[in-house]
Amino acid sequence: MIEFIALNLAPIMFVSLVVFLLLGYPVAFSLAANGLMFFVIGVWLAPYSDAINLSWPLLNTMPNRLWGVLSNETLLAIPFFTFMGIVLERSGMAEDLLDTIGQLFGPIRGGLAYAVIIVGALLAATTGVVAASVIAMGLISLPIMLRYGYDRRIASGVIAASGTLAQIIPPSLVLIVLADQLGRSVGDMYAGAMIPGLVLTGLYMVYVLIMSILKPDSMPALPLEARTLGSGVTSLLVALVACAGIAYGAHLWLYETHGSNADILGATVGVAAIYVAAVLDKFFKIGVMSRLAQQVIIVLIPPLALIFLVLGTIFLGIATPTEGGAMGAVGSLLLAALKGRLNMGVISQALTATTRLSAFVMFILLGARVFSLTFYGVNGHLWVEHLLTSLPGGQMGFLIVVSILVFLLAFFLDFFELAFIIVPLLVAPAEALGIDLIWLGIILGVNMQTSFMHPPFGFSLFYLRSVAPRLPFIDKVTGKQTAPVTTGQIYWGAVPFVVIQVAMIGLVIAFPGMVMHYKGAPVDTSNVTITLPQMPSLGGGGLGGGLGGGLGQPGGLGQPGGLGGAPAPGAVPGAAPGLGQPNLGAPAPGAAPAPAPAPGQPAIGQPSLGAPAIGQPQPSN
Repeated sequence: MIEFIALNLAPIMFVSLVVFLLLGYPVAFSLAANGLMFFVIGVWLAPYSDAINLSWPLLNTMPNRLWGVLSNETLLAIPFFTFMGIVLERSGMAEDLLDTIGQLFGPIRGGLAYAVIIVGALLAATTGVVAASVIAMGLISLPIMLRYGYDRRIASGVIAASGTLAQIIPPSLVLIVLADQLGRSVGDMYAGAMIPGLVLTGLYMVYVLIMSILKPDSMPALPLEARTLGSGVTSLLVALVACAGIAYGAHLWLYETHGSNADILGATVGVAAIYVAAVLDKFFKIGVMSRLAQQVIIVLIPPLALIFLVLGTIFLGIATPTEGGAMGAVGSLLLAALKGRLNMGVISQALTATTRLSAFVMFILLGARVFSLTFYGVNGHLWVEHLLTSLPGGQMGFLIVVSILVFLLAFFLDFFELAFIIVPLLVAPAEALGIDLIWLGIILGVNMQTSFMHPPFGFSLFYLRSVAPRLPFIDKVTGKQTAPVTTGQIYWGAVPFVVIQVAMIGLVIAFPGMVMHYKGAPVDTSNVTITLPQMPSLGGGGLGGGLGGGLGQPGGLGQPGGLGGAPAPGAVPGAAPGLGQPNLGAPAPGAAPAPAPAPGQPAIGQPSLGAPAIGQPQPSN
């Protein structure tokens, strides 16, 4: 029995960790306790199995392992992006975006749902925090959607799903953790996630479009009296055309001096010009633009500028993700200050939430380090690698099984727990199968997104439940009694979006090009020519007769018998000269013999290696 336990300690350890977690113990302490407990067991069982490589001195490596976590600069991006998101959420940016985009799409069926999805994507690209996005949109959009007759299941599903876009659209905290655990660049992970994130946003909008056609009464258009900004789409289109014209002119003007960067600088000039024009038009009441065009430009451009400040600098290679997060945190403070909503209360709340999340992540990482020390010591990684590489289907079989496993575990585990426990075990088998780890990371990121939407444990559903009305209430605008939103309606509303997310996993697996573009265009090596430079001759003499002759003696470079000269007289025709026929100090055939050395002097071609030359007296002591 003891031998059986010793041989199967790795699977027993993994199953016991799952039991710890299902019993409800905190993840960080479950990992650390499980690791230490099985370390003791492993040391005791080490004589019974060659697969156990644990001994008490191995614990001396733990301080260095823990310090490696604490000194990881990549993880600094987590508090920066968390702080940025909470400050922006407190600054009222979500309210302005939802109101403005809701007015823009209000005249069409499902307009508020489109607005929620677009704002969810913008908040994801600026905050990266699911809780902030879901709660903000639940407080602002849900009452408006209920007021104008939206189906409760569709309204709650759209809000919950749009909030989870913060999981896959950069600067996502999940992508930072996945990049760290997979040992890859955060910038590459962000670049690979952009297209899947935008495609998923488009799939949400396609679902809303289909439902607005099949069930038009479930998402009516805003009535005329609710469109406070009036019409003015034509004015907005004219402003966008003017912005594009200015950007193109600036690009042509700057191209000679700035080269490939002229397109970005030109776009910056065009956007800045149209923003200044909108602000001046509104402040001086000139009336060139419609109210709708003014509001859309003034509200949308600051968060878009912040997105460029963070993601643009990362993608252009100007800043690392950590530096981009720091700039985003400063930019969020500036935006909040410009809106007049920056105060010590906002800063205190943001710092408290940031510290709490950072400590949560750090404790899980430390527990995972303790667990991995023991798990690797019992060759658990080899057990997992053999288990996963033996699956039928090669790469596709591996990706499908791992996706199903993560999808099922997401019913019970948070995305941080999945990232710190499961993902490190997948690296070795994925590399053995030749799977790109950035591609694997994006598949896992989209999959972990479903952990927020799974009924009944999805965190996004809990966030929405906390702000959705539980009892009938009187609407402040219409004065009518409005029915509450039940928990069942929230759960059923999430189901179609979970199906869309699963379909997105399949698309990323089937079309890896959506992710692999991060590598850039492949280099065509068929026309590459490598030319080696000609070695110049050192003239007459050279290095002497091979390696033993003196400088200026026969056999030097360019001389017969040398390293690169012509064939020596009497040599076999066609034989390679130089390096192919070293004479190691002997004169070349047919060459004049080297002069005899002076009496008492060692021959250059015959090294003495410390012995006295022939005829030289032995030195006296």
